[in-house]
Amino acid sequence: MESAGADPRVYFAAERTLLAWLRTGIGIMAFGFVVARFGLFLRLLQARGGEPASHGLSPYLGAALVALGAGAIAGGAVQYRRFCRRLRPDELPSSRSPLLPLALAWALVGLGAVVSAILLA
Repeated sequence: MESAGADPRVYFAAERTLLAWLRTGIGIMAFGFVVARFGLFLRLLQARGGEPASHGLSPYLGAALVALGAGAIAGGAVQYRRFCRRLRPDELPSSRSPLLPLALAWALVGLGAVVSAILLA
């Protein structure tokens, strides 16, 4: 049974899946940043109370969460690219711009790496 025409919904579903990975990764990265900065807040409270400030695990846990979020985005970008390569040219919409979502994804991965390094410094 042959299809009468290519269904662009397949490509758009792959694009929505990439965007879901982006949202998930950004959320995990934001949570990691909050965890790291909350540890800084606790150290400031300890220092204000006269207790010696302990370093704690929060910068490491926060940096790990930021790296995990960046990894989720990278995984989604790789999966999206592999899927788009498997599609036939007639299955791709003519107005598609594959560079934009992938550039955004890899820019966020780079930003996550920088933020993770800053949190550990």
